[in-house]
Amino acid sequence: MNNFKSVFLILLFGASFHCYAQPDNENKPLAEILKQLETKFDIRFSYADETVKAINIPFDDNLSLEDALKYLEEKTGLIFNRLDNRFISVEKQKPNNKSKNYNLQRLDEVFIQNYLTKGLAKTINGKIEITPQKFGILPGLSEPDILQTIQTLPGIISVDERISNINIRGGTNDQNLILYEGIRMYQTGHFFGLISAFNPYLTEKVNVTVNGTKAKYGSGVSSAISIENSNEIGDKPESGAGFNLLSVDGFSKFQLSKNTELQLSARRSYTDALLTPTYDNYLERIFNNSELEDLYATPDSELQQNERFFFYDASLKFLHDINKKSAIRANLLTIFNRLDYDIISPNNSLVNTESQLSQRSYAGNINYNYKWSESTDMNAQLSYSNYRLFGNNAITTQELTQENEVIDIGVRVDFLKAIDKNLNLNFGYQFNEVGVSNLEDVSNPRFRSSVKEVIKTHGIYGEAEFISNSKNTYGRIGLRGNYLDKFSTVLFEPRFVFSQKFLNHFRLELLGEVKNQSITQIIDLQQDFFGIEKRRWQLANTSDVPILKSNQFSVGLNYKKKGWLISAEAYIKNVSGISTRSQGFQNQFQLARAIGDYNIKGIDILLNKQFKNFGTWLSYSYSKNDYEFEFLNNDQDFPNNLDITHILNFSTTYEIENLKLSAGLNWHSGKPYTSPSVNQPNKNTIEYDNPNAERLPSYLRADVSARYSFQVADDVFGEVGASVWNLLDRENVINRFYTLNSGSQIIENNELALGFTPNFSLRLKF
Repeated sequence: MNNFKSVFLILLFGASFHCYAQPDNENKPLAEILKQLETKFDIRFSYADETVKAINIPFDDNLSLEDALKYLEEKTGLIFNRLDNRFISVEKQKPNNKSKNYNLQRLDEVFIQNYLTKGLAKTINGKIEITPQKFGILPGLSEPDILQTIQTLPGIISVDERISNINIRGGTNDQNLILYEGIRMYQTGHFFGLISAFNPYLTEKVNVTVNGTKAKYGSGVSSAISIENSNEIGDKPESGAGFNLLSVDGFSKFQLSKNTELQLSARRSYTDALLTPTYDNYLERIFNNSELEDLYATPDSELQQNERFFFYDASLKFLHDINKKSAIRANLLTIFNRLDYDIISPNNSLVNTESQLSQRSYAGNINYNYKWSESTDMNAQLSYSNYRLFGNNAITTQELTQENEVIDIGVRVDFLKAIDKNLNLNFGYQFNEVGVSNLEDVSNPRFRSSVKEVIKTHGIYGEAEFISNSKNTYGRIGLRGNYLDKFSTVLFEPRFVFSQKFLNHFRLELLGEVKNQSITQIIDLQQDFFGIEKRRWQLANTSDVPILKSNQFSVGLNYKKKGWLISAEAYIKNVSGISTRSQGFQNQFQLARAIGDYNIKGIDILLNKQFKNFGTWLSYSYSKNDYEFEFLNNDQDFPNNLDITHILNFSTTYEIENLKLSAGLNWHSGKPYTSPSVNQPNKNTIEYDNPNAERLPSYLRADVSARYSFQVADDVFGEVGASVWNLLDRENVINRFYTLNSGSQIIENNELALGFTPNFSLRLKF
């Protein structure tokens, strides 16, 4: 293990010192740029000399071929047609004589390429676009992970290191709207939240919107995260397979006909058959301070020998172009996690108890797209999403069965209309019927409770989007109206985005939105589902779970010149209608049922410098996040459970030929917790001091990773990757709470983050 650490320390320092300066990003003749691309990517451009004559533009040598072509089209107004894998023709745009008929076009232009690293871009409308297929490398990851990548963005963190608990500007994970191919997902992770459940090798694009969300998206008061696979039929089949120290996976894209394609992916862990150091660390992380901790703490435990855990996911996408005007797309996705364990009697002759904990999701949709005219496009979608969490706890003589299920059926009709080349209109209708059921069954004393609730929501929205000819000015304004039948309530949600470039290198951004959501996650007891997966979905009601409502405004300034990016964004956000049951209190408010708000103010700062083979970035976030609960804490504000005041990330990447290296440091101030009072008058309960008045020690983690690409045979390529999460094996406390033991003594419980965790991967693509 020490030798392993030494190797990665060498990689860390090597990545930091081997760098080359990038030439200033001055204007270059287009003809020179095209010759440079021909040499670099072994391609050929075909054009008339007068087509490129007298065109001089700035150019970034680090762009991939796809990004370079897109950038050149935006800057020059020329058309770059891919004739095949090697030849590209360059033509002038043909004049359009139809004065009242405009081709549909996306107005969300990219204005920051390589935001943090390759494959990350920031668009003119404020959203972050992640392209996994073009992605570079991040510290601590041997392979791309969609939801881990999102946490590298400023202002986004997971306080407990779980990708199923992403906290965006002070919000809990259930306040994020996560869409897979337009389907809302209620489960996003494997291994109870440590691994993303979405295959990055089929994913073409991930959009992250923290503020200024498009009007067509309802719910999700903290953010909207959209995950999309390729939507175009390819010209040749493509497949890949690989493994890491937890699972094996594969994917395939193949054409059934000229107009039909099928995309498949599957992944399964092998942890039920073979144990690895990575698995052991993950298992220890999940069971830390759960009901199973004592059982797993003993190395010779019979329970440990009979534990079985595995996960899998599989997806299918069907693409069929009916004709030039219409197309059908269909998606299926399943996600599954299961933990089985039993306790053997002392004489090993009888199984005393058998218990299990499982999570599974089924999701699917059908999309129909029809092009009414050159300026009008329609998309209709029917979707279904089903999530079920089941636990059967038979550790003691009292058997407990718990179940939480969500069924979401949705219909959407969306229209996009191009008024002219600068203005688009987007409008449509959305309907969702969401049903949530909760079951609790206790054997001794006999008790059974089964509750099911349903909310139907009708949404109508409209939005106008404008971009100037120079692309210096962008604006979008929209309004969404939601009718919730259960409450006979209409809620309006205005949203806007404004972006203006000035002084050549600066861009100002103003964003704002009003949003609401009628489904959230609550925690009835910390022991629910063995204390491993404590949260259960719950619909808003007229008593203790109200509708969440949010208001947010932000202003940002970006500076980009000669490989430098400096970005700062200040924001204020209020979310009302939160319940104490959804916040995970482990102090005097653990059993309280109160409704309140949280208010957060903060600023996110990013410094990024890209050289020829070397890139580095430093991000810093400051925020103040306070609760406001009436009748709690004498009506005084107190720190939010997710109030992380300071967050600092520093990372470097270095690429030379087929080798990619990355190293990084993650630091943030400790989260709040509540300590017991000095005086304890009642030995049966714990008396606490002021809520969240104390802070955990600061969190610090160093990560490294490396990847090497190679060719195995004709059209067969390989990649090997290695990474270490928490290279220094620092003991980071991410949660602290107090309990009473059998002798009425107060026990301090510390939940620890992942320790030194290596991973290794090998992939083939053909």
